[in-house]
Amino acid sequence: MSKFATRLLMLAAFSLALATAPVITAVYAAPDDNAPAPSTSTTKSKGKKKSEITPGSEYAAFANGYRAAYATIYDRHDYANAIEQLQALGHDDSAAVANLIGYSYRKLGDYQLSQVWYERALKTDPNHVKTWQYYGLWQVEQGNRDQAQYHLSRIAQLVGTDSAEYRSLAEALATPPGTGLVY
Repeated sequence: MSKFATRLLMLAAFSLALATAPVITAVYAAPDDNAPAPSTSTTKSKGKKKSEITPGSEYAAFANGYRAAYATIYDRHDYANAIEQLQALGHDDSAAVANLIGYSYRKLGDYQLSQVWYERALKTDPNHVKTWQYYGLWQVEQGNRDQAQYHLSRIAQLVGTDSAEYRSLAEALATPPGTGLVY
């Protein structure tokens, strides 16, 4: 094959890959940039043989469940149901899932459980920006402004001061203590 034909074939293959990319990335789109991919296990699941369960379909099911829980939290503000949905995913050990569980408990007013889940998320992924933001807001609500300031500095180190997470926590810290605002 000539050099030109080889390059043309490679260009066609690359173009085909780019054309199908939106279909592939739509499955992986998640509200949280750090949302986990489920691990592939060698065990049977719901009566199906391992050969019948593809990693793509397992991830698609996880992604759909994660998005549904996300909508339950942010669209319907049904935090108790969201906790159940997130725990049903079977990925409590992921920072993204643990963070949303912590957020839901915080919104329900259970600050102790919320703290447990935020710390679990940060133990799993110390660079999970959303957890630093939400746990920082938790600190503001608890009156721990110095700790919230530390969380703000961690966000700045990880993603800079132009991020939405940084701006959100900085705005919360800028409000006077005792205003009764809940974030």
